[in-house]
Amino acid sequence: MSKTIPYKIYLSEEEMPTTWYNLRADMKNKPAPLLNPQTLKPMSEKELEAVFCAELVKQELDNDTREFEIPREILDFYKMYRPAPLVRAYCLEEALKTPAKIYYKFEGNNTSGSHKLNSAIAQAYYAKNQGLKGVTTETGAGQWGTALSMACAFLGLDCKVYMVKISYEQKPFRREVMRTYGASVTPSPSRETEVGRRILDAHPGTNGSLGCAISEAVEKAVGTEGYRYVLGSVLNQVLLHQSVIGTETKIAMDKYGIHPDVIIGCAGGGSNLGGLIAPFMGEKLRGEADYRFVAVEPASCPSLTRGRFAYDFCDTGMVCPLAKMYTLGSDFIPSPNHAGGLRYHGMSPVLSQLYHDGYMEAVSYPQTDVFEAAERFARTEGILPAPESSHAIKAALDEAERCRETGEEKTILFGLTGTGYFDMYAYESFHDGKMTDFVPTDEDIEKSLSKLPKVEG
Repeated sequence: MSKTIPYKIYLSEEEMPTTWYNLRADMKNKPAPLLNPQTLKPMSEKELEAVFCAELVKQELDNDTREFEIPREILDFYKMYRPAPLVRAYCLEEALKTPAKIYYKFEGNNTSGSHKLNSAIAQAYYAKNQGLKGVTTETGAGQWGTALSMACAFLGLDCKVYMVKISYEQKPFRREVMRTYGASVTPSPSRETEVGRRILDAHPGTNGSLGCAISEAVEKAVGTEGYRYVLGSVLNQVLLHQSVIGTETKIAMDKYGIHPDVIIGCAGGGSNLGGLIAPFMGEKLRGEADYRFVAVEPASCPSLTRGRFAYDFCDTGMVCPLAKMYTLGSDFIPSPNHAGGLRYHGMSPVLSQLYHDGYMEAVSYPQTDVFEAAERFARTEGILPAPESSHAIKAALDEAERCRETGEEKTILFGLTGTGYFDMYAYESFHDGKMTDFVPTDEDIEKSLSKLPKVEG
């Protein structure tokens, strides 16, 4: 029996997921192992524990366990801002005059303004349980750094954040939120690490990148007793924690008999997209249901649509393990666009393998088109979206408009990863007509790809 679909579908606390779903358990072709940058051999558990927390290393390497129980302390923390609402975009549908049904999972109901807190509290929890003093990390637009500073403050851990220089300058208020929660925030690349100095010497005046900031954070963690490095995207463990997004979404949709035809998410390193699609992709892999999955990335940093599936360094300084992923080359420095969270040269190994095997599609958009979509969404749905999320909005609008032209009554689901209230400099640039679209040339990308490490497989 069909039910009337409310504007917002909330789960009760009793309906919230109590386990994280490990998508790798259902993948026929598992993501390739991380490689030691010196030996080019698969990283061992012991080697990874020099950088990451021990329990997180176990999660990172486990390709077979389908479900991980969420510790009670993390579940209790989740309840401060979860479950997140699944919203039927009735007003947007009416404005578009589309027969499509549009839903979005809204992850902005916390101070960090994004989904990042789902993994930040998990990683901070395991660091605390290990008896560590603190953690180091990088952040692009600042959502991850904000989320981690919140989690560390809650658990009494020190937090050192390397923030991509252009975002440090463009988003001072997000930087101040991190400092409010007790984190130290350093613009990257900086002169306080060896790798930072090396990058600055090679690229004078650079605006930085996530790859640069990762290098600095790893060096700081490895060189400081009682600290480990934590990452907000890309890694298997992060996609595992973010599966709460998709699991909640699927529970809510199943409750009302809703079957999405197409599922859309913005894609930078892969945490939001991987979390949203996880249980749906699991059904597809097991042959239980079929869905269309679309990854959306900026035209200025198009790792899936124009990159190469190959082993590459996860960071610009080449101190991290090598991952097999779609990459533009670790030497690639993206233009300073306003979707700072999507300015990463590579893509999650899990998502890269799924895309390579034909389970996902990918599209890219220039940022002026993305901000036009963001403005349309804000004027109809009443939420000012983050620039990163607005990539998914743009793809959803295109899909809904195609349905208007063809008369198809598709059900569209996309992830609204967070809010854009700390991104007003970007909106100002768009409204004043100062925003530009930079798309790297084939020569730009090939120059970076030519420096990929020589690795078999």
